[in-house]
Parts: sequence; structure tokens; C-alpha cells
Amino acid sequence: MKYSIEGTPLPVVICDLEAGEKMITEKGAMSWMTPNMKMETVGGGAGKMIGRMFSGEAMFQNHYTAEGGPGQIAYASSFPGTILAFEIGQGKEIIAQKSAFLASTDGVTLSVAFQKKMGAGFFGGEGFIMQKLSGNGTAFVEIDGYVKEYELAEGETKVLDTGYLAAMESTCKMEITSVKGLKNKFFGGEGFFNTVVTGPGKIYLQSMPINQVADVLKPFFPAGS
Repeated sequence: MKYSIEGTPLPVVICDLEAGEKMITEKGAMSWMTPNMKMETVGGGAGKMIGRMFSGEAMFQNHYTAEGGPGQIAYASSFPGTILAFEIGQGKEIIAQKSAFLASTDGVTLSVAFQKKMGAGFFGGEGFIMQKLSGNGTAFVEIDGYVKEYELAEGETKVLDTGYLAAMESTCKMEITSVKGLKNKFFGGEGFFNTVVTGPGKIYLQSMPINQVADVLKPFFPAGS
């Protein structure tokens, strides 16, 4: 499989497949394709289906296979931002925000990743449940806005406003911490909690989390809409 990621601020990944090669995607992610791409909707077992539902994805996935010769399929971003390609393998798993998964080659597995501390579930913008990409192959992930990468050393930390963590290598750890000081909490305008990520590993931060955009636009919509 060969691919190119094109366009900004609404990028698209265009994948060229050899005969017999297969892509996996979530419901509604396909944008255009050649007519020899055969689609099959699969569940993959109750456990996997429920796990995908909790991680923010559809319970069913679509498999697209190039039949009778080379084929092409494209997946467009659903929000202004960035599409990243990750090479997934042993020891190279990725933990991503809910609904980040766009598509992958056949060998990649999408599962649920629970954060160990319950505080992440109740207060963290990243959420108690995230997505884990494992197996072997290439995975494409959507990131909101511009993406900034940091390589954290062993024990090195980065403090983030909740919602700005798009993805991280599975070697990193994430926890939710309370902002210190009552005045800071109530009048600082930064919320009550921060996300703290600790290395070693690479983290991927996004400049325009969709929840932040929703908060900015909320005053411009009629009440009750």
C-alpha cells in the first residue's frame, strides 16, 4: 500500500492498493474509491464491538479490498486539522483520543484503552477511555488543528490543558491533576484540572480541540439548539 496525505486545512489521505490488499475504516470514513474496491461490513465479535463503541467508534467496521487489480481509496478528515500516519508494530503501539482513528491496513487492531486513574474519566478532557492501536501495519489518525510533537525523556513531564492531548506512544503515562489554589480554579479561566503526561515516549498535541471550538461557538447558537 502506498499513500499520500494532501490538502489543508481539511486533509485527505489517498491510498493506492495492490490487488488483494485490504483497508479497514470506520463507518462513513470513505470519501471516494475506484469501482473495484469491494466493501464488507464486519463486527469481529461482541467483545471487540463493545470495545470500539466505548472508544468512540462504531461497533461495525468496513473492510475494503482491491479486487482484480490495483485499487484506490481515499479518506477525508471530518474537521479542520491534520492526518498523521503511524507505523504500528511490536512496542510501537499508539494511544489516541476517542474518535481519532480514520483508517488502517488490515493488520492493525483498534481496541479500548482505559486510563488507570478514575479522575481521568470524570474530569479529563481526554477521557477515561481512549483508543489503542496495536498489531502491525499503517494507521491513519485525525488530529484537530495543527499538531505539535514532543519527545519526552524518561521521567520528563508535560502539563496540558485538558483536550490538547491527541495521541501518545504507549510507553507514556497520563494522569489528571487538580489546579492548585482556589482563585486559580475559579477565576483563572483554565478549568479545575490539567493533564500531565510523563515519558519516555513521543506525544502529539493538537492546537484546536473540537470541544474547545464547541465552547467558543456555543454563545452564537440559540438556546436549546
